[in-house]
Amino acid sequence: MSKPSLLPDRAVIRITGQDRHKFLQGVITQDMGKLSPETPIFSALLTPQGKILADFIIVDTREALFVDCNKENSTALMKRLSLYKLRAKVSIDLDEELCVLADKSRPTIEGVASYPDPRHEKLGWRVVAPSGEHVSNADYNSTRIELAVAEFGQDFGADEMFLLDVNYDALNAVSYKKGCFIGQEVSSRMKRKGEPRRRTLIAEFDEPAPQKRAEIVAGGSKLGELMSCSGNLALASVRIDRWEKAISERMPLECANKSLQLRVPEYLEQG
Repeated sequence: MSKPSLLPDRAVIRITGQDRHKFLQGVITQDMGKLSPETPIFSALLTPQGKILADFIIVDTREALFVDCNKENSTALMKRLSLYKLRAKVSIDLDEELCVLADKSRPTIEGVASYPDPRHEKLGWRVVAPSGEHVSNADYNSTRIELAVAEFGQDFGADEMFLLDVNYDALNAVSYKKGCFIGQEVSSRMKRKGEPRRRTLIAEFDEPAPQKRAEIVAGGSKLGELMSCSGNLALASVRIDRWEKAISERMPLECANKSLQLRVPEYLEQG
């Protein structure tokens, strides 16, 4: 039986207070009505212009909400949430005594909370547990890349991407029916337009993938760049119109002088 793997780049923010659900409902992209102690949600916080400032998984323990988020961005996220708090009766604190683990199947380890990853069933389970001598490995990131699941902090930073750019509309991060949230007007308008300008695809090489940020070109023109890499696979942020042009004109794709193929993730094809 495998042991859960530490996700060293994750932190846990604890939100308490009687207004915690109502407060987040007016701020984040996903519908808090979908959250229960049995069902976590994946969501994001946007700028008013619709760019992603943070992404996170929210877990309801009945006594509190745990926000499983990028560690380097956790302080900035707390400050941003506190800015929107106004008179809401909530407390927002970073819980440095907790960590986040990942497991391919339902974990048996004792934890404060365990929950299925709400983005994709093949990402398995996560555990919020007391910090301790946990070991990390590369399995989680390899699986994430194979599935084309981008993450804030690993693949992009604040104010760089729209929800559709990183496929978050297809990864359960947003409800377009919940009503107002920060950035909702821009996000809804982009969704109504239909085919997104940019998507996150899977880049497959015949040899080890180049490093993150390497440009993907066709006929001398840039059409995208790499994000996280693992072995011969990488996530790729791609301009869809330029990729389609390269296909129609039968132009080979190159990245750091290496040939590659781009694949649309299954969840986008099914959607």
